[in-house]
Amino acid sequence: MAASAVLSKNGNNVAIYEKNAETGGRARTFKSDGFLFDMGPSWYWMPDVYESYYQLFGHTTTDFYELKKLDPGFAVIFDGGEVWDIPADFDQVCDLFESIETGAANKLRKFIAEGEFKYMVGMNDMVYKPGHSVTEFFSLKLFRDALKLQIFTSFSKHVRKYFKDPRLLALIEFPVLFLGAIPKDTPALYSLMNFSGLKQGTFYPMGGFGQVADTFRKIAEENGVNFKTSQQVNLLEIRNDHISHIHANGSSNAVDAVIGSADYQHIESKLLHEQFRSYPESYWESRTFAPSCLLFYLGVNKKIQKLRHHNLFFDQDFEKHAEEIYKDKKWPSDPLFYVCCPSKTDPSVAPEGSENIFVLMPIAIGLTDSDKTREQYYELLMNRLEKFVGEDIRSHVVFKRNYATNDFIKDYNAYKGNAYGLANTLMQTAIFKPKLQSKKVKNLFYAGQLTVPGPGVPPSIISGRVAAHELQKFLTR
Repeated sequence: MAASAVLSKNGNNVAIYEKNAETGGRARTFKSDGFLFDMGPSWYWMPDVYESYYQLFGHTTTDFYELKKLDPGFAVIFDGGEVWDIPADFDQVCDLFESIETGAANKLRKFIAEGEFKYMVGMNDMVYKPGHSVTEFFSLKLFRDALKLQIFTSFSKHVRKYFKDPRLLALIEFPVLFLGAIPKDTPALYSLMNFSGLKQGTFYPMGGFGQVADTFRKIAEENGVNFKTSQQVNLLEIRNDHISHIHANGSSNAVDAVIGSADYQHIESKLLHEQFRSYPESYWESRTFAPSCLLFYLGVNKKIQKLRHHNLFFDQDFEKHAEEIYKDKKWPSDPLFYVCCPSKTDPSVAPEGSENIFVLMPIAIGLTDSDKTREQYYELLMNRLEKFVGEDIRSHVVFKRNYATNDFIKDYNAYKGNAYGLANTLMQTAIFKPKLQSKKVKNLFYAGQLTVPGPGVPPSIISGRVAAHELQKFLTR
């Protein structure tokens, strides 16, 4: 949707072919029994990326939804039920660090200042590069800045130069586990995420994250984009190394160019004949993917006092769970998990006196997924959640839905049920990601979590902008 509005604003006739009945992809919503559930994204970080996009079309964020800064931004639960509320005020975050480890406040300020530099350089100068070639980064200033981004330094080693307490390390490393890779395999560049989470703060769009998806659709429609839902694309017809027609639902439609924002591997393996694929199956097999996840959407007919809006359960071994996601690739034995309770902030997402709960457990991609396994983990996670809150939840659940790898495959054609795309390892950053422009089909471009700049909602917005810009250059040659 981000790409479509940019292209349409530039005078192109743009249509979106959407496989599902509703738009929004992983940011879809559903309603049941008076509850409104966000199906995917729930963390609103990097608010400037959203604002920058809206301003392209003469809008600002407040034109579409109220953005509320959460305080605490989130809570972290450790072994024994110890809870850290992470304040919205950065000075208070520094005070928290100091209370845990002498000298940690000043170290955090330095660590976050480095993260802010990376954020400003990365988000302003580098992330909007299409990643065609290393020559994009050859300006003297950009080269100098790149040396400071610590692309070749391990995130794990970088963090441990500043902090020793395992709880502080877990707090700093959690965005990497949920969106990236094992911290030792992740470039220190990604401390920019800590700047966003701990200093910019954690926000929430009132009405739910579906407000964001609705906003992108509204902007696209304002600019003339035609949405075609329930349209299963089954072939991209190639003539003279160009896509000539899209085949969907038994019909054929002529096109000048295509941006594929479905799963990159699905487009290559299912919609293109072999001679037009940029990457063989062995390429995808060799990639390191960010986690998939097991999700539970729960409607609870009472209030739960001890829950915050965002709750990170780090009451088990961080490194063990990471190894089971990325190395062993098995169902976790003692998983970390995350609970979102947006009804703490937003009364519109649940009936009065009730709670809307979203439980997420990161898992490896490609796991054998069964109802029995899902239910076993439901009981395991609810045992730990109920122990923490000190009250019964299960008997008050009036709505329950689960979602895991098989659903990601069915709904999004996601490779091995991936939820977030490729992990942010060094050899999968910038120019090392799958190319934004097809190597074999001249008018085929890609956007989304499997190409530049990577996983997450803000990177996907940027990806759409960059893909639209590159396609526009192609059309005007």
